[in-house]
This record gives sequence, structure tokens and C-alpha cells, in this order.
Amino acid sequence: MKRILFVFAFLLSTASLAQDLKQEINEQVWKPFITSFSNQDADGFLAVHSKDVIRSPRDDGKVFGWEEYYRQQTEGNKRARERGRSHTLELRFTERIAENDRAIEVGVYKTTSVDTKGEKRSYFGRFHVVMRKESGTWKILVDTDSSEGGTIGEKEFLAASAM
Repeated sequence: MKRILFVFAFLLSTASLAQDLKQEINEQVWKPFITSFSNQDADGFLAVHSKDVIRSPRDDGKVFGWEEYYRQQTEGNKRARERGRSHTLELRFTERIAENDRAIEVGVYKTTSVDTKGEKRSYFGRFHVVMRKESGTWKILVDTDSSEGGTIGEKEFLAASAM
């Protein structure tokens, strides 16, 4: 009986720790990530990334680091503002693994772009992110995404779990 109680307590504490880490990641990474992306704030957006980040928009067949990621984000935000476009980002998750100071998260994103006429267009893709804690704060270390040949859509987005 003691063994069963010990195993139950251990599993309960492990599940609780994993949930605490996910909440910490939500607060330190995903909420500011979504807000800064939607506000076209490249500084805030890149602040949740490690300076060692590896970024790969796989549909483009590219891999680059922090400086190029920052440049592209800044220029993209500038073009959007000049054209009067806004965009929002929503994330849903299919896999969230976090232990101690490392995490891997996989999910589906939905980006909605709004033009000057108020017309909306949504884009979907699957993301894979590796994070680590740096000086006590979660940072994105590897950030990849792909539309997987245009096969990711609303169905896959809705099938994934909310944050």
C-alpha cells in the first residue's frame, strides 16, 4: 500500500511540475511572443529568443541566426505598417515537453492578415520550437515552421490544444 501511495504521489508531483513549467513558458515566452508579433514589435518579439537562436522558415529552405531574424522581422513589420496592414497570431499545441531547463513544443499557428479594406486572410503552419532557460528565463533556442506543402489548415489548427 505504501508503494502505491508513493507512486501516486510521485506521479502527481511530476504532473504538477510539468504543468508549472508550461505555465512559466506561457508567461515568459508565448504571451509576449504573440503580443509583440501582433503589435509589430520586433524588439519585443526577439527578446523572447536566445541570442543563439537558430531560425528556419522551412518553406523557404533557409536557416539563420538572431541578427538575420531580427532584420527580417524589423523589415517585415515596417513594410506591413507602410501598407496599412495588421496581423494577429494564434497558437495551439500538439506536443509540450518540459523538464528542468529545457523544453520542446510543437503546434499549429494561425496568422491572420488584415488589409486597409478590412479584408482578412489567414495562413497556417506547423511550428517546432526548442527552448532553454537562460539566467532563469525561458528563451527560444530553435524556431522552425512550415506549411508542409499547404497541407496545414483550420482543421489541424482546431484539432490542437489551446495554450
